[in-house]
Amino acid sequence: MTTAVVVGSGPNGLAAATVLARAGVDVTVVEAAQQLGGGARSVESPLSGLVQDHCAAVHPMAPGSAFFKTLDLEAMGVRWAYAPIDAAHPLDRGEPGLLRTSVADTAAGLGRDGRRWSAAFGPSARAFDRLSPVIMSPMLRVAKHPILLARMGLVAGPPPALVGKFFREERTRALFMGVAAHALQPLTLPLVTGIGAGIIIAGHAVGWPVVEGGTGKLTDAHIAMLRGMGVRFETGRRVTSLRELPPRDITILDVHPHAAASILAGHQPQPARRSYRKFKSGPAAFKVDFAIDGGIPWRDPEVAQAGTVHLGGTAAEIVAAERQMAAGKMPERPFVLVGQQAAADPARANGSIVPIYAYAHVPTGYPGDASEAIIAQIERFAPGFRERIVGMSARSPAQSEAENANFVGGDILTGAKSPLQFLLGPRLSTQPYDTGVPGVYLCSAATPPGPGIHGMGGYNSANRALHVLANGRDARREEVRV
Repeated sequence: MTTAVVVGSGPNGLAAATVLARAGVDVTVVEAAQQLGGGARSVESPLSGLVQDHCAAVHPMAPGSAFFKTLDLEAMGVRWAYAPIDAAHPLDRGEPGLLRTSVADTAAGLGRDGRRWSAAFGPSARAFDRLSPVIMSPMLRVAKHPILLARMGLVAGPPPALVGKFFREERTRALFMGVAAHALQPLTLPLVTGIGAGIIIAGHAVGWPVVEGGTGKLTDAHIAMLRGMGVRFETGRRVTSLRELPPRDITILDVHPHAAASILAGHQPQPARRSYRKFKSGPAAFKVDFAIDGGIPWRDPEVAQAGTVHLGGTAAEIVAAERQMAAGKMPERPFVLVGQQAAADPARANGSIVPIYAYAHVPTGYPGDASEAIIAQIERFAPGFRERIVGMSARSPAQSEAENANFVGGDILTGAKSPLQFLLGPRLSTQPYDTGVPGVYLCSAATPPGPGIHGMGGYNSANRALHVLANGRDARREEVRV
């Protein structure tokens, strides 16, 4: 019987285990932490009785994922929940920018920019069923639907700071720049818009849902399904070398490229090993979980209906803050992402006490405490917020890395999404999941299509492994370095 070991139990590791188990492979998943799931977990923080997401919180890329479409989520007890407004971007003066699932409804709230927003994102959103398989696969190959991809590229290719000039109203520019900032990169670089454009387009196609009951509900249901398929799990076991693993036909690594290079030491060809060791980590996230009595008192009441809120002021302020952060300087007013998952899933609250999730973009390995900066940014747009705090707990970049080795320096994206790393992953190859070691593959968020709860890194990697196993040496020759 064909056997496989998957190292790492994040969303991509679980997806890889699913593909392999369905193909009749005997699968064991090995996890370094005591708890399975990586960043896709739920916690009771900062007060008991509140459901809070550990890291992954809002999932615009999940409902349209080819992998998730293979799961019967309803039968697994997993339900998506949607806030009335997907995302909001308040300003010091003027109306906020509001992102709604409907392109038309979003455009209607953007004044003079309504037609421009529709032209930029409407066609791709309407074609999302055809576009999604393309953008969720390795890009260094002849693409299906090149016209659709080229149309998306008009927005996703240029630097966000340049694309923002296409819009005339500050609320539109700020709304766009806030989503583009999800890349945690300088917003003056090309291709950085790719993550933000993908999120906007997916949101207009399927919304920005949360998992009812917390992201951990999805992970727990997925693990239960795998156990029912005979997949075994081992926790509290950190793998540092291939020699530590039992004999197997396939090895899939849901780990950072640096960790993969260490595990593969002595086996990996030098060019591949060098690329993995040179793989750069990106800026970090400093996270604070809040318990808020009565929710956040936003100056604009519509912002309270948004599942996600971006706080950074004007587009120019966001560009400046992200430039400072990427240069290793802590901005006085960092970009802050606020999660109001209870707007979509009210059962997460405990009476009047509402869980709020927030993180600031900070430099890699930032050693300070960004809690006050986060509170100040929320207070800026919601006067009286500070007085409503009844509990809070913070997680620094160092703590994030200690909990999840993939988050090097607190980088929750598993690698800087700079233009080349975003496009190619850890090495220049038409087969980005191949490690250079026969039978061993990489599937973490360092590989295409990158971070997010979609499972496509694991799905693509496992299918590649099965293809090579079925076709032998000829399939391994498909890899061409360019």
